[in-house]
Amino acid sequence: MRMALRLAARAKGQTFPNPMVGALVVRSGRVVGQGYHRKAGGPHAEALALAQAGPAAAGSTLYLTLEPCSHTGRTPPCTEAILKSGIRRVVAAMVDPNPRVRGRGLRRLRARGVRTAVGILEPEARALNEIFIHRMSSQRPFITLKLAQSLDGRIATTAGCSRWISGSAARRWARRLRAENDAVLVGVNTVLADNPQLTIRSRVKGGGWRERLLLKIVLDSKLRTPAGARILSSSGPVLIAATRSAPRSREFRLRKAGAEVIRFPSENGKVRLTAVLKKLARRGVSRLLIEGGGEVAASALEARAVDRAVWIIAPKILGGKEAVPAVGGKGVRSLNRAARLENVRVRRLGEDWVMEGKVRFP
Repeated sequence: MRMALRLAARAKGQTFPNPMVGALVVRSGRVVGQGYHRKAGGPHAEALALAQAGPAAAGSTLYLTLEPCSHTGRTPPCTEAILKSGIRRVVAAMVDPNPRVRGRGLRRLRARGVRTAVGILEPEARALNEIFIHRMSSQRPFITLKLAQSLDGRIATTAGCSRWISGSAARRWARRLRAENDAVLVGVNTVLADNPQLTIRSRVKGGGWRERLLLKIVLDSKLRTPAGARILSSSGPVLIAATRSAPRSREFRLRKAGAEVIRFPSENGKVRLTAVLKKLARRGVSRLLIEGGGEVAASALEARAVDRAVWIIAPKILGGKEAVPAVGGKGVRSLNRAARLENVRVRRLGEDWVMEGKVRFP
C-alpha cells in the first residue's frame, strides 16, 4: 500500500477535480501491474494497472489507495474492469467519500465474489487527499485566506495605495501559493484598486512562459467591475458573483467582455458568500484561495469558511484611522469569540514574515 500511495502522490496538483489514486496488481508477492491517475478525464489508476498486468491479473490482489468507482463518469466504472480482469481480492486504503460511491464500489465487488479489505494505511491515504475529502464532506472547497499587511494591520494607506506592501520575495512565494489552488477569489474593491490579472505563470524550456488556466471569481454585488479590467483580458475563466438586484446593463457589458455573471442571494446588501462556495463545490473546485480584500476576508471568517490562513507581514507602519484594515466587517465583541490559528508556522521571506496555520473557530 505504501508503494501505491507513492504512486498516487506523483500526480499532486494535476488531478483536479479528482482525487489522487495509485494502484498495484500483486501476484505471488510480485508487482505485475501498476498505475496512477494522472489527470481528470484520463484513465483511472485501476485501469492502468490492470492493463499493464494483462492476463496475470486473474487471481491476483489489487491494492488501491481509494475505493474503486462504480458509476460511469468521464470514464467507465472501475468495478466492472476489476470484475472482467479476474482479480480475486481488492485491498483499499479507504472508502471513497464521494456520495456517488461511498461504499458502493466495494459492495459491488463483494456481491460478485471478490474478497475485499479496507482501512490499510487509511490515515496516510486521507492525508494524501485531504482537500478532496474536505470538499466531499463539507460541500465547499478547502479555503485558504491570504493577506499581505503592514506591521500595524493595514492592507492599504488612507489614499487606498496598496502596491506593494510586501516585498518581491514574498510576492513570488504568494504566486506559488496561488498555483496550488484551483481557483482564486477577490472582492471588487481589489479589482478597482489594484487591477490584478491573477494569473499563474511558470518558465518552460527555451526561456518562455506558460500560463496555467485558473478560475477567477470576483465578488461584485453591484457589478462595478470595469469591462476593461485586466482580470477579464488575462487567461482563464472569470466568474463574477453579483446580487439579483445588480443592474442588467452592467451584466451585458461584462458578459460581452468575456465574464460569466451569476446572480446569488444577498445578505446585508452583499453577495451571500456561502451560496458562492456551494456553487464552486458543485463545479468541482476543491481548493480556493481568497486573496482579499478586508471585507471579503471578514465575510469568509464570519461565515466560518476559512480552513487555513496565510498572513504576510511587512515591516512597514502605515497608520491612519482611515487606512484599510486587513480584516473589516463587524469583528468579534469578546476575545473568546476570536478565530485562532493552530499548528502555526512562521518564516522569513526577504524583508517580510509569513505566518500560516490551520484556522479554528470557537
